[in-house]
Parts: sequence; structure tokens; C-alpha cells
Amino acid sequence: MEHTRRAAEKAQRADIRTRWLLSAPALVVIALASVGPLLIVLVYSFLSPGPYGDVIWKPSLEGWFNVFFSRDIFDDTVSFADAHLSILWRSIKLAIGTTFLTFVFGFPTAYFIASRSPRSRAIWLFLITIPFWTNLLIRAFAIQEVIRNEGIINSLLMSAGLITQPIQMMFTDFAIMVGMTYVHLPLMVLPLYASMEKLDFRLVEAGYDLYATRLAVLRRIIIPQVRPGIIAGSILVFIPSLGSYVIPRVLGGGRNLMVGNLIELQFGQGRNWPLGAALSITLVFIVLVALAFYVRNVGKSGGSHG
Repeated sequence: MEHTRRAAEKAQRADIRTRWLLSAPALVVIALASVGPLLIVLVYSFLSPGPYGDVIWKPSLEGWFNVFFSRDIFDDTVSFADAHLSILWRSIKLAIGTTFLTFVFGFPTAYFIASRSPRSRAIWLFLITIPFWTNLLIRAFAIQEVIRNEGIINSLLMSAGLITQPIQMMFTDFAIMVGMTYVHLPLMVLPLYASMEKLDFRLVEAGYDLYATRLAVLRRIIIPQVRPGIIAGSILVFIPSLGSYVIPRVLGGGRNLMVGNLIELQFGQGRNWPLGAALSITLVFIVLVALAFYVRNVGKSGGSHG
């Protein structure tokens, strides 16, 4: 018996060692392609800026200091970097707003698809994924044609006599949020559908049989069952929305920057690579906090339903 147990443990260790060896090439590629560049950016954030871009290999915390503070060029007085903090807050606010809007539109969409027959679900999912076939920049210009002053919405409202002059929607936070909601909506629908597909609709019918209202069924039966999908979809939408660059550039103009645009400015026109690197790591830190929230809540929900 002891000999059999030792042989099984030895075989298990050999199997684990073989799996590690087989996955080693992929792990090396991941390390070089993702962790490597991130480490370079982290090192750059602790160096001094060069006169024409690049960095000087001289340790400095000025890049991190300039993320949250600014120093007066005349008397060296220190104050909060209002512009940077405002852009960071705008990025977080728009990312949260986009996540909420995608949930508002994505939840009933996913519920509708999950409640269809198995044959028609594939068609509806196919229609949901069609926007991914188009380049992000093309989709941004498509939204621009809808909400600009001479766009579809303003033209219809003026033709109906509801307004006398176009409503200014372009180059506002509203335009950015509309664009990001349209672009990231499938990222909310698909995880929600994956959770709702496993939902036992007999529980919903039982709730109605017990005279529960639609709101009570939604709050007590549906949402607790699809909670992992809600959290996963929220993370999938929040993270790319927070670092969005194309949508704010096209729909927000130069007045409504997000943190992605600010980082690009520091590496481009600003020629302050340490500050751009520090802003990038700050963005990564915010994303890690969101991911930690996701892991913690998924773990709780898995334990409660597990």
C-alpha cells in the first residue's frame, strides 16, 4: 500500500514537472512581452527627464512628485497638480459611468438572449459580436456622425421642430461616455449572458407563483444568481474605459482629456517620459485595485453558491 502511494506521488510530481516544461515557452513569451515592458516603464518613472524626450539615467522622484503636485517655476512653492488630478478624476468618473450605462443596457439584452430558444441564441450572440469586426477608430467616427451638430440626432430633432438650433453634444464628457458605452457594450453583454445561460428559470417562475413582484424576482432571484457575470462584465468594461485613448481623442477633442491622452502627451509633446511612466504605473495601480475587488467578490459569491 505504501509503495503504491509513493509511486502515485512520484507520477504526480513527474506530471507537474512535465506540464511546467511544456508551458515554459509560453511563460517566457508572457514575461518578455508584458512584464518586461512594464518593468521598463517602472524604471523610467524613477529617472530624470531628458531635454528632448527620453530619460537621463539619474535617479529621481520628480516624475512621481509631478503626478500629484506641481512646483512653481518662480518661487518653487508646491501645490496640488489640479490638472492631473482633474483628469484622473474625470477618467475614473467616466469609466464608472460607462460601466453603469453598459450594465443598464446590457442586462436586459443578456436576459433577452438567454431566454430565447437555443437555436436563436447563436444568432443574437452573432449580432452582438458584429461591432468587434470593425476598427475602433471607425466606430468612434460613426458615433461622431450620430451626435455632431449636423448629425442624425440633431437633424431629426430639428426636422421634427423640437429644437431650433443644434444641441452641442460633441467635445463633451457626454459624448465620450456615449462613445465608450457603444464600444464596450458587448464586453458587458457576453459575461452576463454566460451567467444567465446557467440560470434556472424555474426559480423565476416559482417566484411569480408565490406572488413576488417583478422587482422582487429581479432583486432576490436573478441578480444573486448572475452576480459573477455582473462583476466580470463590470471589470471588463471599467479597465479599458479607464485607459481609453481613441474615444476621448475623437469625441472629446482637446478639452476633455482622459488619463490615456495625458500619458500620450507626456511621451509626445511634453517630452517628460518619467512623468508619463509614473502616470502609466498609477493607471496600472488603479486597475490592480479594481481586479482585487473583482477577485474578492467573485470568491465570496463562489463560496456562497458553491
